[in-house]
Amino acid sequence: MTPLLDDGQRWRVIAGDTLQLLPDLPDASVDAVVCDPPYGIDFHNQEWDGKTIRRTARSRGERLSNGQAFEYWTTSWATEFGRVLKPGGHLLAFGAPRMAHRLISGVEDSGLEIRDVLMWLHGQGMPKSRRLPDGQGTALKPFYEPILLARRALEAPVADNVARHGTGAMNTEACSLDPGPGESRRRWPAHVVMSHSPGCRPRRCAPGCPAAVLEAQHAGASRFLYCAKASRRERDAGCEHLPARPTGLFPTAARDASAPAVRNPHPTVKPIALMRWLVALVCPPGGLVLDPFCGSGTTGAAAVLEGRRFVGIELDPHHADVARARITHWSRHAGGEDTGGPEDRPPRPTRAGRRRSA
Repeated sequence: MTPLLDDGQRWRVIAGDTLQLLPDLPDASVDAVVCDPPYGIDFHNQEWDGKTIRRTARSRGERLSNGQAFEYWTTSWATEFGRVLKPGGHLLAFGAPRMAHRLISGVEDSGLEIRDVLMWLHGQGMPKSRRLPDGQGTALKPFYEPILLARRALEAPVADNVARHGTGAMNTEACSLDPGPGESRRRWPAHVVMSHSPGCRPRRCAPGCPAAVLEAQHAGASRFLYCAKASRRERDAGCEHLPARPTGLFPTAARDASAPAVRNPHPTVKPIALMRWLVALVCPPGGLVLDPFCGSGTTGAAAVLEGRRFVGIELDPHHADVARARITHWSRHAGGEDTGGPEDRPPRPTRAGRRRSA
């Protein structure tokens, strides 16, 4: 098996099918896997989030429900993670609330150890609900996304495992939060991350903002990490030379002349600030991060900004091109974040009570 990166190479994005490429990756070669895999919910009728998963699961030769197919598919890639991760290496994987139990079961069946479930509160989802008579509906407004935290088994007591492989523990001190008013110690990182709503202003939150809700409940928003949703500027940065395409989120987008054309049309872009915090939490400095569902490259951008190496795999060739362009753009800022104007500075996670614009 060839090395994942050539000598001196900091990152690469491979266009191809993850399930076909993962078996070619060397054993125990990856420090952490940080990814946003398909959720198995037929997202906007996208084939990669439904039909492709069910087609793969049919190889078992038995009839499976959609949930069973997603769980089987999850076990397929998670089993490979258990091989390519170093002993004690961590996995972080986003999921959909209604499929999180299948994600967790599929990963657990692969042999990885379930460690925790983080929660990203964003409050910005649109309810996929039918409006029925008498004020009835069929769905609730999405407010959060779960993030599964799992780990390959240790081969020695944790301190020895860390000394031997650099993996097995999380960088909790590096990811802790600045002290709040009147406090002397940094806050231990929690398994909740939040985003302000798009309509929030520096001193006034929009109705329903997660930070405002927690503050109103006396939880203290400053106890949590704040990561803004990815702005269009952040999504497209580095892609100026690529052709503009419709976002394609709706069936009529291709024939709707008013549909916005963008450089990065990926439908589920995560904020760089959030991915930076996750990468820094589970990957040792200088370590190698794998994202086998690379999308438009946000994990890769986060990795290079945090001084980690990165390998991404992406099925869609156009998304792979977008990922390469975005990572190239942000890699120029690694180690020199305070250069350029505010619009060029890489987004960074902050304490929720000390907001920064993206």
